[in-house]
Amino acid sequence: MKSSRTILIVDDEEKIVEVLQRYLEREGYQVLGAYEGTTALRLFKENDISLVLLDLMLPDIMGEQICKTIRMNSRVPIIMLTAKTEETDLIKGLQLGADDYIYKPFSPRAVVAKVGAVLRRTESDELISMPVSYNQGKLVINFENRNVMVNGEEANLTPTEFKILMTLAKAPNRIFTREQLITYALNDEFDGYDRSIDTYIKGIRAKIEEDRRSPSYILTVHGMGYKFVGEIE
Repeated sequence: MKSSRTILIVDDEEKIVEVLQRYLEREGYQVLGAYEGTTALRLFKENDISLVLLDLMLPDIMGEQICKTIRMNSRVPIIMLTAKTEETDLIKGLQLGADDYIYKPFSPRAVVAKVGAVLRRTESDELISMPVSYNQGKLVINFENRNVMVNGEEANLTPTEFKILMTLAKAPNRIFTREQLITYALNDEFDGYDRSIDTYIKGIRAKIEEDRRSPSYILTVHGMGYKFVGEIE
């Protein structure tokens, strides 16, 4: 039975679209392809898209602009396909709302694996009814009851601290920029500067980390943001 999830591939190289479409359809996905930005935005508007694979270098509209346009109305996962390897390009893409990157040249199997991982990440944003235990039970997060236990004791996170930790923990190893944490964790209901996120992270670490100078759960990715690396039991 075909998956109800539809992947939109946007790349001006027809061979790339054809190959990725073939591999993704083998995994049960429905696939739409676009070779330029105008068509991509039309297809996105007309269809229920589950994930976008987006090339940055397109003949009519730059991929970054397409990402920005989609993000104005949708949180659908976006994976950027790019030959750009500069850190500044990666940071810019993340700030615009990209969920992940795949560098060209790539293996089609690697792309399929990445698509699956990002979709699982997105699906994990739904309510998790059972507490999740990390690092051999040292940290336990109850997403439903919104409480956190550290070595068997209540961590007493503030509501904002919990929202940020929850956002990070539900997408392990994903790098979140400060702007994304404001958008995803705080739903843009935030009047402070993006650097205020650093203060919240410091507060969370003080409550859940055994050694704040060598954190086990929330790592700083310099120049980019933060990621959660706790290991699920």
